[in-house]
Amino acid sequence: MDYLKLFRLDGETAVVTGGGRSIGLCCVEALAQAGAAVVVIERVEADAASAIALRDKGHRIDVVLGDVADSARMTAIADDLAAQGRAATILVNNAGIGQNGIDAQDVTDADWLRMIDVNLNGTFWCARAFGRHMLAAKRGAIVNLGSMSGNIANRPQPQTAYNVSKAAVHHLTRSLAGEWAAGGVRVNAVAPTYIETPMVTKIEANRDRIPIWLNDTPMGRMGQPEEVASAVLFLASPASSLMTGAIVNVDAGFTVW
Repeated sequence: MDYLKLFRLDGETAVVTGGGRSIGLCCVEALAQAGAAVVVIERVEADAASAIALRDKGHRIDVVLGDVADSARMTAIADDLAAQGRAATILVNNAGIGQNGIDAQDVTDADWLRMIDVNLNGTFWCARAFGRHMLAAKRGAIVNLGSMSGNIANRPQPQTAYNVSKAAVHHLTRSLAGEWAAGGVRVNAVAPTYIETPMVTKIEANRDRIPIWLNDTPMGRMGQPEEVASAVLFLASPASSLMTGAIVNVDAGFTVW
């Protein structure tokens, strides 16, 4: 058995939402290094510049514009790829937004709805749009970006809307896995800890929170984007062929305490 070959994705078409920065960008590079042709979905072209630059390393990278909260647009992208003879066989639902410590009583209707629209609805719209073509081909792998916040209630920052959206992503993952397993489509998720990305570190209030987070983390550190991407690559590849419906904690042990 050539075990390293199980991580290869030659001949596959992978779609990564929000693939222009941080975790998403690392996922794009990991999948491309494994041999996949990668399609990045971003809201604005400027956000995809770093992904496009990966072409200079010989990787096959395409960019299409769209908001994952736009169901019709996601369906159109999935159908267009299929019409071109390159229907997605891998989907990484990475696009998402965070919440900067807003107490539940102060969350506006608009804040709540946008969180659900992007983190939950967007994940489902993409899974449905691309999953249809995977089911037609009787094979495919979907990896959703959940969060340890879908398993716990974080402290000290209040972030009810975010926690709920990610908990829903976890259960969506299990539900789709059960429905689609017989159709040859695997659906798993990763649940990362706090990752050292600009979205986390640029927030002024987090400077006081980070020591608390690290004290609550057995490994005593935040994660790096590439550490999440490595788990995504595993779940997207044949190396995880017996796995579906799994929520894989990539959390430095945060949720064991």
